[in-house]
This record gives sequence, C-alpha cells and structure tokens, in this order.
Amino acid sequence: MSIENTLGNHTIGEIAATLPGATAVFRRFKLDFCCGGDALLADAVRKRGLDIGLVERTLAALDPGKTAAAPEATDALIEHIVSRYHETHRRELPELVRLARKVESVHAGHPEAPRGLADALEAIQAELGRHMQDEETELFPLMRRQRDVGAALPIAQMRHDHDRHGELLRRLETVAQGFALPEGACRSWEALYVGTDKLVDDVMEHIHLENNVLFPRFEAREAT
Repeated sequence: MSIENTLGNHTIGEIAATLPGATAVFRRFKLDFCCGGDALLADAVRKRGLDIGLVERTLAALDPGKTAAAPEATDALIEHIVSRYHETHRRELPELVRLARKVESVHAGHPEAPRGLADALEAIQAELGRHMQDEETELFPLMRRQRDVGAALPIAQMRHDHDRHGELLRRLETVAQGFALPEGACRSWEALYVGTDKLVDDVMEHIHLENNVLFPRFEAREAT
C-alpha cells in the first residue's frame, strides 16, 4: 500500500494489518482499529475531530523495519495469537482482579477510587475465557486443517464476541478514569492501572490480529 496522501481512503483495519507500528499510532489518537476497523481512516478521524494531516504524517513517519510484523503463515499466526495473547490474558487477569478488589477495599472512601473495576475485570475474564476456549477447541483446529466449509459461522460468532469485548474495554477505561492516577496513589493502585492499561492494549491488538489479519483469509475463501 502506498502511504503517500492515500491513507485517508483506506480502512483503519487495512492500515493496521499492513503497516507495522500503525496500531500504536491509532492507540495514541484513540482510533478504534479492532472492532471499528471497517471505518475509513478519514471518516474515523473526522468523527473524533482530529487533524487528518497530522495522523497521516505520523503514520507515514513509521519505520516498518523497527516493528515486528505478524507471522505470514496461518499456522504460525494462530500459534502467535495463542502464546502471546491467550496465555498472557489467562496469566494476568486473575492478578488484576485481586489488585482491583484490594484497591477498592482499602481506598473505599477515596473520591477517585475505581469502584466497579474488579467486577468489570471479572466480566472480561469470564467472557475472554469462554471465547479463547472456543477458538482453541473449535475454530483454530478447523483453520489449521484448511477446511473452509463451515468456517463462516464460527468466525461470525467470534466477531460478535469481539464487539462485546470492545464494550468491556471501554467500560474499564471509564471506571478507571482513563488510568490517570490520583495524587498520592499507593503502589497497588499504580500497579493496577499499569496492568489494566496494558490489558486494554493487548486485547485490542489481539482482536485486531484476528479481525483484520486472520479471519479475512478464510472469509475471502468462503466468498469465492
């Protein structure tokens, strides 16, 4: 893809899938590249009231050689998703829930306490857990066998799940007030916000790799 004066006419998902480092730019400008990846960049930028020229220049300044691209082979991409994201979510979410319960209890009287954050984290832990299990036991084995027939319905369900995950991520950010720490926050509170902010980034990147890179490979086969 040529990135000179043409990015605005491409979807956010397409840019994220083909330009290494673009997802970090989209996170910086708060542009939804995972669940909202079908939107044209120009439309998404206009909706947020951003300067399209600034966004395009920032993307054009990226050095693709400094950012690792997603694996090209489907089997390798699936393995990357499972090892980098599925296993990471399973390892980190229980500790984040524990930290959130502690912070909400210890700082119950603080006006900026993240009330409801533990419940929100538990909700995404449960939904992600079911979703990842379905992928690992049903969808991914089907993809590895290269059996296209029947793949469309599982993919549609996964995309539906991703939309729900996006709603939960926005809830996390709202409850935690954008992960801005109040003055004098304790170490546990700081660790909670750093970890939850990372979780949001990881889940967004996870959804992007599936929605914009992996799933289209099989949806295109179905269409033909």
